[in-house]
Amino acid sequence: MAVHDHPHRHLGFRFPSPRRAGTATASADETTAAATETRAYVFAGLRLLTGFVFLWAFLDKTFGFGYVTQSGNGWVDGGSPTKGFLGGVAVGPMESTFHDWAGDAWADWLFMLGLLGIGLALIAGIGLRLAAVAGTVMMALMWIAEWPPAKHLSDGSASMSTNPFADYHLIYAIILIALAAAGAGATWGLGKAWARLPFVSRNRWLL
Repeated sequence: MAVHDHPHRHLGFRFPSPRRAGTATASADETTAAATETRAYVFAGLRLLTGFVFLWAFLDKTFGFGYVTQSGNGWVDGGSPTKGFLGGVAVGPMESTFHDWAGDAWADWLFMLGLLGIGLALIAGIGLRLAAVAGTVMMALMWIAEWPPAKHLSDGSASMSTNPFADYHLIYAIILIALAAAGAGATWGLGKAWARLPFVSRNRWLL
């Protein structure tokens, strides 16, 4: 058996070119940085839009702009932000409890301060963890008030529920939690400056 020597045949192994490797690494770093920046902008936009939802609800219920709350029925005009909604609850395990709460001053103040606080926190980009906790509690109570699992109301009529579990209250709660977890206040917000404050640095739950 003859063995032939082929001095010019490549064995299939080459050392990577430092120039090419450096270019590939730089390109990967740029792609990662671009993706991170895009994600930050997306979360910031979502934060601002969600904040406006809560803040607008507060303003409309306070001054009666004629959307959900008709002119002359605003909180400043003597109207109750909770009487209509809680008084109209017609299904669920807390139906009678919500009826008892409807129109009470403490319920009005707690609900309105919640809307205002959550809205301002989201728009400013500060206190997102507190906003997430308060907003999740608020959304949970409103979910129970509408009680999507029910097919029928207390009077036997159809509930018109579109989904037995996932509705917009659940989605808002998930958004609030995601914004807090992502630290979404740092972009287009005061999150970075807020985090540097001494009392916030000592109490991270205020972030």
